[in-house]
Amino acid sequence: MTAITSLGGGHGLFATLRAVRRIADEVTAVVTVADDGGSSGRLRRELGRIPPGDLRMALAALSADDERGRLWEDVLQHRFGGTGALAGHAVGNLIIAGLTSVLDDEVRALDEIGSLLGICGRVLPMSPRPLDIEAEVVGLEDDARVVRPVRGQVAVATTPGQVRRIRLIPDNPPATPDAVEAIMSADMVTLGPGSWFTSVLPHLQVPELVGALRDTSAQRVVVLNLSSEPGETAGFSSERHVHMLTQHAPDLTLDKILVDESTIGGASERSYLERAAATLSAEVVYADVREIDAEGGWTERHDPVKVAAALGELLPR
Repeated sequence: MTAITSLGGGHGLFATLRAVRRIADEVTAVVTVADDGGSSGRLRRELGRIPPGDLRMALAALSADDERGRLWEDVLQHRFGGTGALAGHAVGNLIIAGLTSVLDDEVRALDEIGSLLGICGRVLPMSPRPLDIEAEVVGLEDDARVVRPVRGQVAVATTPGQVRRIRLIPDNPPATPDAVEAIMSADMVTLGPGSWFTSVLPHLQVPELVGALRDTSAQRVVVLNLSSEPGETAGFSSERHVHMLTQHAPDLTLDKILVDESTIGGASERSYLERAAATLSAEVVYADVREIDAEGGWTERHDPVKVAAALGELLPR
């Protein structure tokens, strides 16, 4: 039996989960818990619970690939319209919040919903408590050297400045014990793609998760983004993305960094990327993992079938 544990959040984690469920018998998603916007932010503030949005997306990604599973995926992702109290809320967010209130246990609630959806694995929060992201940002003042703190997942993701690093509040938060166990018992652990400062790097600010990543015997693979994102990583090269991993977890080592071959311009860019990967003791693997649109052009999305094939080649034999 093959077990894969994927760390991340949002649309990046959704794409990874859609890929790894093709090659694993058991998939565990370890999900960020710092969202403070939209429906998730409203429920977080009103109920004092971890935000459900990224957890909902991971459940939807892993729902059974049959008619019933696709129905439940649509239900989880459906948002209420109108202007009333429910406007903007995703149905799945309300289900997670309601079941958590009944059971008084987020992990049990997610397992129950996973059972209802027939998923082949689990969805777990990276920490049992809601967290906040605070970033050091430059470029917000006339003097570009001035560093300003920006707090909150939405504020960090949309800042017009450039993010230098992040931290979590409170510092050194606890990890969900089952998430640590999922990393330790996996055959492969993936990190990324996704919003680098708000979905990927937060995992490296949870000491127990970093310790598990360091100690696991699993193949540890970073899936790099296809491009930089407006706001938090504007202008970032692939090399800079890797340097951010080193900066936020200096003692971490990894095994592979999966890169779409179309995103690397030439020999010098490859050399810089491979040198950055070496600081993590990792090897760069180049593959075609980009989705093609109906006209035959490249999109800015990972293709789950291609990612599955590339990761399948990296699984321990």
